[in-house]
Amino acid sequence: MRWQTQELTAEQADALPGLAKLSNLVRSVQTPGFEGVTFHEVVAKSALNKVGAGSAVPFTWTINPYRGCSHACVYCFARTSHKYLELDAGQDFDSQVIVKVNVADVLQRELARTSWNREPVALGTNTDPYQRAEGKYKLMPGIIAALADSGTPFSILTKGTLLRRDLPLLTEAATTVDVDVAMSIAIFDDDLQRSVEPGTPSTAARLATVKAARDAGLNVSVFMMPVLPFLTDSEEHLDGALARIKAAGATSVTYSGLHLRPGVKEWYAQWLGRERPEVLPRYREMYGDDSYAPKEYRRWLAARIKPLIAKHGLERAETDANTGGAASSAPRRAEFRDANGELPARASGARGAAASNNLAERELAATLF
Repeated sequence: MRWQTQELTAEQADALPGLAKLSNLVRSVQTPGFEGVTFHEVVAKSALNKVGAGSAVPFTWTINPYRGCSHACVYCFARTSHKYLELDAGQDFDSQVIVKVNVADVLQRELARTSWNREPVALGTNTDPYQRAEGKYKLMPGIIAALADSGTPFSILTKGTLLRRDLPLLTEAATTVDVDVAMSIAIFDDDLQRSVEPGTPSTAARLATVKAARDAGLNVSVFMMPVLPFLTDSEEHLDGALARIKAAGATSVTYSGLHLRPGVKEWYAQWLGRERPEVLPRYREMYGDDSYAPKEYRRWLAARIKPLIAKHGLERAETDANTGGAASSAPRRAEFRDANGELPARASGARGAAASNNLAERELAATLF
């Protein structure tokens, strides 16, 4: 790691090249308890990000207090977002975390504008707002308070058990605005989960968080996203997972297959080569130079999992098979779906963001898969 010779807690004098271009960079620091992670603190100019008019995700605005994520999920679609600061989509994404230290204050000002129409806002659409950094920076309480005080409905999608800290704030907010919570739990094999998602809380801990949120009176959906071909798509795995989700009290389940955009595909391929080389040829055949599994596989997966979801009573009135955060019960965008009930390729996987069209990236990916 390029910072490994620096003292913990020390401010970094030599910012990374891309970060040096930022006029709003305050400092880069490392902190005890977060070994291997560098936090780059920035002063945000805005908090609300408007979703493009052509996107089919069910919300209009997003908030991303962090960029980069120490969850280190090898399949994470958001890895490529780090490239805009000349950081790589692999180790840098896991260890170089951008923190918008003033995001709550900026959000409060934006929500106070007379032009604000209280449209649904989604958190967790890029990187996790309850990743470990939140334990240090405590940005979410201010964000939740600002949204609730302004009468703005919001949703949170997370893998982080730190959500439990804010359950009193969320239940209070839910008395005045629509609050939707979703826990992302894709893998129910402990060894596989630790390998694929090394920085995340365990599956059991996330299920316990679902139960705690339900006990607090919140509706909580579970996002089984992504289902990993040949690794987590067996009937035994899916059925067992859904049974555990139901036992935790979740109100519904949403699923999707694995999406591998260029930049993410290379990182995932390296992991497969190290940990599950026996399935690498099958991935090469399935994905080729594409980012999406073939329609035949998606139809097969739908035919397998939908009856199991129904069996466990985890269907939702409106199935939101996208990865754009928990579906708000507030008014939302019109959604367009294919025959499988899934959002079209351009709107899924990257939570509405378009996949890269860079030919060099696609050619490199083709050499790996």
